[in-house]
Amino acid sequence: MKKQLRLSYLLLFFLIATAVSSASAKEYRYETVPNDPLKARIYTLDNGLKVYMTVNKETPRIQTYIAVKVGGKNDPAETTGLAHYFEHLMFKGSEKFGTQNYAAEKLLLDQIEQKFETYRKTTDEAARKAIYHQIDSLSYEASKLAIPNEYDKLMAAIGANGTNAYTSFDQTVYVEDIPSNQIDNWAKIQADRFENNVIRGFHTELETVYEEKNMSLTRDSRKVYETVLSALFPHHPYGTQTVLGTQEHLKNPSITNIKNYHQTWYVPNNMAICLSGDFDPDQMIATIDKYFGAMKPNPNLPKLPMSKESEITAPVVREVVGPEAESLSLTWRFPEAASKDYETLQVVSQILYNGKAGLIDLDLNQQQKVLQAYAYPSGMSDYSFLLMQARPKQGQTLDEVKALLLDEVKKLRAGDFDEKMLQANINNFKLYQLQQLESNSGRADWFVSSYINGTDWANEVTGIDRMSKLTKSDIVAFANKYLKDDNYAVVYKRQGKDPNEKKMDKPQITPIVMNRDATSPFLKEVQSSTVPPIEPQFLDFERDLSQLKTQSGIPVLYKQNTNNDLFQLMYVFDMGNNTDKLLGTAFGYLEYLGTSDMTPEQVKSEFYRLACTFRVVPDAERTYVVLSGLNENMPEAMKLFEKLMADAQVNPKAYTDMAANILKGRKDAKLNQQQNFGRLTNYALYGAKSPSTNLVTEAELNSLDPQQLIDRIHAQNGYKHRILYYGPSSEKALVATINQLHRTPKTLKEIPAGTNFPYLKTPTTKVLIAPYEAKQIYMSQVSNRDDRFDANIEPMRQMYNEYFGGSMNSIVFQEMRESRGLAYSAWASLQGPRKLKYPYVMRTMIATQNDKMLDAITVFNDIINNMPESEVAFKLAKEGLITRLRTDRITKSDIIWAYINAQDLGQNVDSRIKLYKDAQSMTLNDVIAFQKKWVKDRTYTYCILGDKKELDMEKLKAVGPIEELTQEEIFGY
Repeated sequence: MKKQLRLSYLLLFFLIATAVSSASAKEYRYETVPNDPLKARIYTLDNGLKVYMTVNKETPRIQTYIAVKVGGKNDPAETTGLAHYFEHLMFKGSEKFGTQNYAAEKLLLDQIEQKFETYRKTTDEAARKAIYHQIDSLSYEASKLAIPNEYDKLMAAIGANGTNAYTSFDQTVYVEDIPSNQIDNWAKIQADRFENNVIRGFHTELETVYEEKNMSLTRDSRKVYETVLSALFPHHPYGTQTVLGTQEHLKNPSITNIKNYHQTWYVPNNMAICLSGDFDPDQMIATIDKYFGAMKPNPNLPKLPMSKESEITAPVVREVVGPEAESLSLTWRFPEAASKDYETLQVVSQILYNGKAGLIDLDLNQQQKVLQAYAYPSGMSDYSFLLMQARPKQGQTLDEVKALLLDEVKKLRAGDFDEKMLQANINNFKLYQLQQLESNSGRADWFVSSYINGTDWANEVTGIDRMSKLTKSDIVAFANKYLKDDNYAVVYKRQGKDPNEKKMDKPQITPIVMNRDATSPFLKEVQSSTVPPIEPQFLDFERDLSQLKTQSGIPVLYKQNTNNDLFQLMYVFDMGNNTDKLLGTAFGYLEYLGTSDMTPEQVKSEFYRLACTFRVVPDAERTYVVLSGLNENMPEAMKLFEKLMADAQVNPKAYTDMAANILKGRKDAKLNQQQNFGRLTNYALYGAKSPSTNLVTEAELNSLDPQQLIDRIHAQNGYKHRILYYGPSSEKALVATINQLHRTPKTLKEIPAGTNFPYLKTPTTKVLIAPYEAKQIYMSQVSNRDDRFDANIEPMRQMYNEYFGGSMNSIVFQEMRESRGLAYSAWASLQGPRKLKYPYVMRTMIATQNDKMLDAITVFNDIINNMPESEVAFKLAKEGLITRLRTDRITKSDIIWAYINAQDLGQNVDSRIKLYKDAQSMTLNDVIAFQKKWVKDRTYTYCILGDKKELDMEKLKAVGPIEELTQEEIFGY
């Protein structure tokens, strides 16, 4: 949890123990904190590099975050977006890798840098185009000496997962999940990358950043967030610039500025390595020191010039216009995340909104006074803020929504909330912390937050204890100090066309040379290194989970949690909305219902008090009744949710409000780009009739007797189902609890037959176009030959996907993004069926600028049908897949789902066993043969979501006959 309170130096003296670890001859001092659930060690190397460690032996892998304390707020005012752009360039290599001949390449890279400096200072468009043509020519020549994506090849070679990075205002963080036997190689690669970064592939990567910027322009939530910050922080970079930067600055980049930025900020005394996983701390710190210890610190790290924000004494009003549905945002400014006040703010925020029993939950969401409302705190290094947001109901104005939100804040200031909420909050904070500690990523990310926000680890560990001492009077005083009725900012999100949007024209880029078969000596050294072997561990479903039965014969799949007190209990029914399209509506209605002796508000508050969550989730083919939380409270929570399922009472007003909100939600969905694209691809897969269009119609909603929904809720447990449990209870105790509390009739009913929605075959190529006005078009290809599941081809299918479309080292990523800068996101895969009745489907996806769409289609078709062949790329794909199979582990409740997924395909063994065995002998020729049989020369349904006025429709006709669809056709209403 991210709560911060600085202890006095005296208290730190007593709380923090300093220990010494010895590795070889050198001793390393580290700090520890009593009662730390992570048992963390915190080292500081001689050059200032911080290293946070927590050991977790559950799997033979390590989550690594390398955090640099620099972000968008540190961008020079004339080149905003620099921190984020440099994050992308950190994947381009160094003097040792990513190049075949750095000395020769550097001559060209220096010329490119000089040309960009001239380009950014030139205003005449004709002259700029001429300079850019020179940059493009030089970049092409430089690419002949480069090895694109060699960093990703290195990560594939050591079996890394989740290669990524992210940038915010305060931080840039680099992410890898590595096998525990690859620590030395990982540290060697990362140290070289951070110390000796080389900026190459600049102009194509700039196009990728343009695409990310374009994507943000159609996401109103991002524009609202940026506007909130500009209203709260008019004198701080949080509000005066954005992380992605302006379009004008992105069009005029400076490699020189970026190099200076790297030299200034990417230094050990401004970095932390945060680790969680299976390793020996003494050996780990010695390895990190070996490779990172020689990095030179910057004793003159710049201080961010900051003028203190003046107090807000009257509401600051802003407006955002965009294509998505309207919303209203209210926000208040608070001190930094390391302050005691931010810790208090987290408790205050939970009283306002916690998803179950906060003031907003019960007063606005439960009573359906708005379509949706929530609140959350956001902590940053220099300031923090509380954000409240809500979407209006049909016919409701944003000012009416604003008044409702302010009323909830007024209740907080008046102390108009149940004091019992404070203890319930603490119970749930403990639950959240247990959930965070479940994963290596959650554990290591806690370190990142502490380092970036400048908190003492002792304060992090003891935060819940301090929050538990807050009284109701403390909360009321805090609310009256900070949450006044005149010191906030309000952002009205209006629906419409944004007048500030600017189109970024496609530059003429010569595709760079990929040199797919080139390998640097550095990569060869890593590939030839000897590491201690880790043997794979696959599931044995008879050994790794238990199959039990209740006294009434209901099957129970059981896996014990031996780590903590968290549990999940689930009833799984093989019936969903395809069986009865009213199920989704019925269980949506359950959210607003009480029982014969409890109001809906009392039900929600009781679940929150117990630190347990109850929900029912029907999808197309299954319904999941889920209870989760603290196992010590499971019997009490189970008794409550069984009571609700059996005794839910009709509430006519709640139904009337819900029906109106469903219709408003459907209307709003049509304004969302992702929703439109999802419906368009469903249309390509299924046709006009699909699970997503199998809806209760408006006429049916308006005429429905809500008692019909109640009847369905009451009847649910009467159908055949199975029970899934992951938690600390013993088999005997679990079955006894189920026998006592699970309410079912003596004889369970068979699952009724439902509507079958088969995938459409694609015998001929055609193009589906649906309308959506945006600067970026979404395109997908769908091909179905009606080939059915075959366990024998599964290993080769997965190897093909790994080689062709599976990662940043794949053919698709290299050709679509690295070589041509056509997209920020692109992928392709032959997707396997999830059940025996479904076929294999070849699918692709790309999001790109309107004027790049035809280029993207042409390139996609070429690489799909004429797959580039590279022994080097195949070897890396194979090595990466095998290495990950050796170290990946299926654990916890995932074991149960692995069993169910195998059953759905008629299997009874872990499919990875065959994949690992077959992969050992696979060759590139095998992949080529598979591609020719399964992928080459398919016919496709192309799905294009965009504005046809921005497309060359005549050229698009050459792809295939065009069918223009309306929103009504793809949404089904």
